[in-house]
Amino acid sequence: MTGPKAYLTFSSSVAAGAHSGMEECKFQFGWERWNCPESALQLSTHNRLRSATRETSFVHAISSAGVMYTLTRNCSLGDFDSCGCDDSRNGRVGGRGWVWGGCSDNVEFGEKVSKLFVDALETGHDTRALINLHNNEVGRLAVKDTMKRACKCHGVSGSCSIQTCWLQLAEFREVGNLLKLKYDQAQKLEMDKRRLRAGNSAESRGATAETFHHIHATELVFLEDSPDYCTRNASLGHQGTEGRECLQSGRNLSQWEKRSCRRLCTECGLRVEERRTEVVSSCNCKFHWCCTVRCEQCRTMVAKHFCTRRDPAAPNHSRQRSRAHRR
Repeated sequence: MTGPKAYLTFSSSVAAGAHSGMEECKFQFGWERWNCPESALQLSTHNRLRSATRETSFVHAISSAGVMYTLTRNCSLGDFDSCGCDDSRNGRVGGRGWVWGGCSDNVEFGEKVSKLFVDALETGHDTRALINLHNNEVGRLAVKDTMKRACKCHGVSGSCSIQTCWLQLAEFREVGNLLKLKYDQAQKLEMDKRRLRAGNSAESRGATAETFHHIHATELVFLEDSPDYCTRNASLGHQGTEGRECLQSGRNLSQWEKRSCRRLCTECGLRVEERRTEVVSSCNCKFHWCCTVRCEQCRTMVAKHFCTRRDPAAPNHSRQRSRAHRR
């Protein structure tokens, strides 16, 4: 489980898990002012201190969850010699009409290796490090909390008089949805700035332990207010919302997506510009014996909307900023 051999065995799964976590982050924040840019994993600020905003709390949680999820899945697929199914409860009565059995996904293994790799990145004991470790654990708990029970019937002539059940991972999208909800409900830690500046001192650690005493293990926490994501800030790695695409109409759009132009453009002092672009796609596909599919190339004009600067000659509109936490 440790040492160079473990690193070679698990490192590719850890890297793939971190990547899947960031891809899920991009999906969850696709129509937000902060849209999980490539710089998100750097987790740094202009003064070289790691930030501890609401957004970085999500990055830590989803990355940790992605690593644990991928390790658990790869274990179940037989990719590692050192783990297999979790059969620790097999044979026990789980509930009325069913017993534990089958091949449960080994989340304990995924959790253990995830801690070895992800939590090891936090070498300090200051407030920011403890917040990151807490949010890492929130991500791992989300993987456990979204697991589902799968069952198989047994009995004469398919009567299903008894069922054998096991636990399996949910789709990773469900983990992302749960953590996005926790992001919206994240708790800000109110700490004495003088004690916070004490860094890795005993006084700072004591203040942090006292604060965490009131925080639930499944809650995301952050320390600092989010910056203004409307405007570009190269030192912080924020590109702003100018040039971003937004949605105004389309099938199966949520109310949140339909309001993306107002959130990304109008409320950031920008205007919505419509651009018509030609999209080429396959159409009128036909199956030919045997065994090819031939398609035609159809061209359609599609209207897309983007945030652009207002015309300087136009009347000066006051910027509307949301009073809610900036995204």
